[in-house]
Amino acid sequence: MSEQRTSLQAPDHTRRVLIAGAGIAGVQTAVALREQGWRGAITLLGDEPHQPYDRPPLSKALLLGKADGAAFDVDFAGLGIDLHLSRPVTALRPADHEADTAEGPVPYDYAVIATGAEPVLLPGSEGLPGVHLLRTLDDAERLRPVLAAQRRIVVVGAGWIGAEFATAAREAGCAVTVVEAADRPLAGALPAEVAAHMTSWYADAGAELRTGTGVAAVEPGAVVLADGTTLPADAVVVGIGARPATGWLAGSGVALSPENGSVLADEQLRASVPHVYAVGDCASFPSARYGRRLLIHHWDNALQGPRTVGENIARGAAEGMVYDPVPYFWSEQFGRFVQYAGHHQAADEMIWRGDPAGASWSVLWLHEGRMVALLAVGRPRDLAQGRKLIEKGAALDRDRAADAALPLKSAVL
Repeated sequence: MSEQRTSLQAPDHTRRVLIAGAGIAGVQTAVALREQGWRGAITLLGDEPHQPYDRPPLSKALLLGKADGAAFDVDFAGLGIDLHLSRPVTALRPADHEADTAEGPVPYDYAVIATGAEPVLLPGSEGLPGVHLLRTLDDAERLRPVLAAQRRIVVVGAGWIGAEFATAAREAGCAVTVVEAADRPLAGALPAEVAAHMTSWYADAGAELRTGTGVAAVEPGAVVLADGTTLPADAVVVGIGARPATGWLAGSGVALSPENGSVLADEQLRASVPHVYAVGDCASFPSARYGRRLLIHHWDNALQGPRTVGENIARGAAEGMVYDPVPYFWSEQFGRFVQYAGHHQAADEMIWRGDPAGASWSVLWLHEGRMVALLAVGRPRDLAQGRKLIEKGAALDRDRAADAALPLKSAVL
């Protein structure tokens, strides 16, 4: 994040915004409030002792020792943002307009829930030596010497984080085995015919991928799989998903999704109780674009959502800003730059651009002839053009869209 500077003039501390969570969503909400002219008090409460930091470098440069830190370049004091580290919010009491912390209650006029997500734990592995997660700066610091020592590592989960960590571990010279309970990598994100072409990436990078089997037990120096195989392991890295960190909202009256525990925000990112908003990994929102509620656990959502929250609180207009983005994320894995924009469903029509056995190719998804999603592998121009076409809801000529030699935008009808 580039340095954020916004002048603060004539502060009005009679109005107070409390932001629970000091990750990118919380930090950007605080900055957006100032950018939108909010002159009241802003209190930002974070769980961790570190200065707020960005997460993508954790699985990349910082993990490999190529960077010393990932702190946001934000002048909190200069912006009049009251930052409290190691002070998690433990409860929200909307009727009293207060949030509870171990150091006492914090009053607010508006509250923003930005507590992110917490990793899903591998059953039976919690507290075992040599078992790691990769969610926080401390997690990355603990893993850095493991990679530097070129140890034998078993990665549980072949999703985005598992692939990124395996990439870094192979780059460091570690022996890597990735275990995935599903029959393919990225099973929760991509259809089988697309993910099939990503399976060979592991072997090409010197990592072993074992699909279709789960973990039965983690023992000292080994991982026992459900099929009876024992894998030697100096370290185990678990990347099997994350859930919204919303347990602290129990009893608050804030409505949560029964499916995933996310805050059920509305189209303006307001929670179900007055004067409370929710943003980032912990919040789902209704998308008119896609006709369903979306929960997006990716960096761009935590960057874009705060602009909506900041504007809606600062301006206080009766007709607030609606949040309905084209979702976007990227991943660097095994020497490839993978980007995805939009949202697709199983029934959507799929069109290939390029040879998926090659170094660069894309997949498009159409719904009723209009482009709704795009996966681009090593084709950043496809992504840049496709993202704009999705935003417009453009209808495409299928033959031209499938011709990788033509610019994607030339396929618009």
